[in-house]
Amino acid sequence: MTFADTIMFAVRLLAGTGVFLVGVHLLTANIEQLATGRIKSLFGRTADKRIANVGIGAAATAIIQSSGVSTVLIVGFVNVGIVDLYQAAAMIMGANIGTTVTAQIAALSAFPITTYIQVLVFIGIMMSMICKSDNLKKTGMILTGLGLIFIGLALMSDSMKTNHDMIQDVFEAVTDPFLLFLIGIFLTALVQSSSATTSVIIAMSVAGLTIGTGGNEVLYIILGTNIGSCVTALMSSFTAGANAKRTSLIHLMFNTFGSVIFFILLICWPGFMDATFRRWFSSEATQIAMFHTFFNLSCTVIFLPFCRGFVKISELLIKEKKADNVVTYLDERMLSSASLAISQLERETVLLSDTAMKAFRLAYRSFDKKDKSLIDPVHEQINNANSIYHSIVNYLIKLSAQSKLSDEQKISDIHNNVGDIMRIAEIADNFTKYTRRTVDKELIFSESVKKELDAMVNRVEELYALVRKIMEEKDKSLMPQIEQAENDIDAFRKKLIDGHIKRMNSGECRPECSGVYINLVSNLERLGDHLTYIAYTVK
Repeated sequence: MTFADTIMFAVRLLAGTGVFLVGVHLLTANIEQLATGRIKSLFGRTADKRIANVGIGAAATAIIQSSGVSTVLIVGFVNVGIVDLYQAAAMIMGANIGTTVTAQIAALSAFPITTYIQVLVFIGIMMSMICKSDNLKKTGMILTGLGLIFIGLALMSDSMKTNHDMIQDVFEAVTDPFLLFLIGIFLTALVQSSSATTSVIIAMSVAGLTIGTGGNEVLYIILGTNIGSCVTALMSSFTAGANAKRTSLIHLMFNTFGSVIFFILLICWPGFMDATFRRWFSSEATQIAMFHTFFNLSCTVIFLPFCRGFVKISELLIKEKKADNVVTYLDERMLSSASLAISQLERETVLLSDTAMKAFRLAYRSFDKKDKSLIDPVHEQINNANSIYHSIVNYLIKLSAQSKLSDEQKISDIHNNVGDIMRIAEIADNFTKYTRRTVDKELIFSESVKKELDAMVNRVEELYALVRKIMEEKDKSLMPQIEQAENDIDAFRKKLIDGHIKRMNSGECRPECSGVYINLVSNLERLGDHLTYIAYTVK
């Protein structure tokens, strides 16, 4: 084999690998965008039942065709508090099962029918060019990705068949189990996809190539790919909280312990492949894919009863830090899925509204009790609200940069909502000024005035309870109650100001109280308006 032949072989092999990876990316990215509602629904059904969570992890990964993506999402869900570590441990085991679907698809390349599947590239591209529906365009790209996967596998297999004898001599020389195991880890860590590495091995088998003596050697590489696949989740957890790091560690422990057990089994049983999968399946490609599935199923069965043990070990090795206790629902891992990111933004918006209302309650109590010592706690809550607000805005900017046209209205609504919520924090700040003025100028308000103010504030609280519920449950049937509450607050403002003017004319109220009282009542009415604006944006 000449130097030129070697270069051509490398070019064809890399081209085939590139086409395969592009196909996997198109398939994964577009399925994920189409299926975000289902993924969100799946993760919303989490429970304490381990088998159910295994099913959720397996189904989510089978849908989006990538254990890397689903594991990163699980890490993100743990980081923002949607699932706990115990649930995540079972989901990760399920994700490892779901990822074997890609290898099963790749194994189909051993059968002649897959040649015809390659025409899906043309069909898919035409659909994405002609169809106006966004969903149909995505479906077209999914078909294109599926076709490219088989074209890539065919290119890899053809390049290996052309240089079969030379490549076979090289692979036959590699028989050391530890070296093969490390090769699997390294290659998977490099491409960050166990499915890609396994599919390349399958393409080699289709080309008639065998590793080592043709015994268990190929399985050592498959075992290594499972450990290498943990790199993506580990990298994604570096900047996350303690629980996210623990989730990545559980993923690593599960795959490492399972790989070590099977490694020892294969060392002690040299004829394992011949006695099992080679006897059961005629195609070498199917044998490898089936072992990949069998391995992950077996590890799940073995380790599922020990989920709590994995959680305990992760908690011992990774300690909680005070900084990790900050409550937030935003995680950049979710940005790859607009639907999930928007869902988390909505939860963070509720958190912002709770913080702003807490500032308002403290501010009103400070005014009511003439207690200036509560002003600093009010400003602390306002600062917390500002911090959450800036986090939301930054997250919205990142999401807007990669969102689809269909998501723009939701993003715009959230942006408007956080603006209205920050007006509540400003109203709380205004109340602290009224408190200072009342205390410093020794202003006095009668008990009847205080009762009227309390009644108006109570109606504001009732309105907030309704708005918060509609934000969380999207229950539009609450709108008549919200509109009625807002009308009542407007009526309160008119009644309270008219009453104040009458008391002024009769000499019951001091003129210097007017500025504080009228502005305070007007601010309460504005608060009701901003809450109502938020309710109207709920879709």
